[in-house]
Amino acid sequence: MTRKTRIRAAVVTATALATAATVSVGVSQAGPEPAPSKAQIAGLFDNWNAALQTGDPEKVADLYASDAVLLPTLSNRIRTDHAGIVDYFEHFLEKKPVGKKVETIVDVLDRNSAIDTGIYEFTLTDPKTGAKSVTEARYTYEYEKRNGKWLIVNHHSSVMPEG
Repeated sequence: MTRKTRIRAAVVTATALATAATVSVGVSQAGPEPAPSKAQIAGLFDNWNAALQTGDPEKVADLYASDAVLLPTLSNRIRTDHAGIVDYFEHFLEKKPVGKKVETIVDVLDRNSAIDTGIYEFTLTDPKTGAKSVTEARYTYEYEKRNGKWLIVNHHSSVMPEG
């Protein structure tokens, strides 16, 4: 190998190493996606409540994972699939529910899972008489981020026992 060839090979090798180091540093500095804030998780309720306002049970059910479990406020049946969740909301939405959180406690477990628990109330309208009533309930939403989308994987809601 001539001196010129050796110098050229050394320059190519050095350039390749510098490029590889720059790329790997860029990747390691980017790191994994950060965990969501408590406010972001608490805000997922607003999306759910907005879906209720559409009156479309499919839009509400689409916020639940396909393997979600729903223990609903106004039904004795546990809902464990999309059809069951849609069925519940078909009946619940007849009451034109408007939800409002009274107290919320958020626990971010990691960047892909969180729990929001607390107390909420719903203003409900009787479909026959138009009379309004307020129901206060305890709730727990367990969320998982799947394919980039936050979904409800477990939702438990029960009327306040001393209400």
